Parts: sequence; structure tokens; C-alpha cells
Amino acid sequence: MSNLEQIEAAIPSLPSSEFEQLRLWFLDPDYERWDKQIEQDIEDGKLKAFAHAAAALHR
Repeated sequence: MSNLEQIEAAIPSLPSSEFEQLRLWFLDPDYERWDKQIEQDIEDGKLKAFAHAAAALHR
């Protein structure tokens, strides 16, 4: 059994308070990765079309 499989098997048996701690601990790095990806997409110009469309709709 892999580490991931062991973790997946253990999660349902966690008490509510520990599950909440795990959830919060996991979300922080996930949000950080998402923020970095958005920043990179902006730098790469991948969101320009969306920005132009939003600006056009706003006018």
C-alpha cells in the first residue's frame, strides 16, 4: 500500500477536530500554489483575452 493509499484510508476515521486541522493545513499550500499559477498565467499573457473581454463588458 502506498503512502497516499494509507493517508486516504486513514482520513475517514479521523475525529472531526483532527479532520478540520488536516483540511486547513492542506488548503493553505493549495491556495499558495493556485496564487503562483495565476501570477504565472498573468506573466505569460494567458489572461489577456479575459481581461479585454471583461473591460469591454464593463464599458
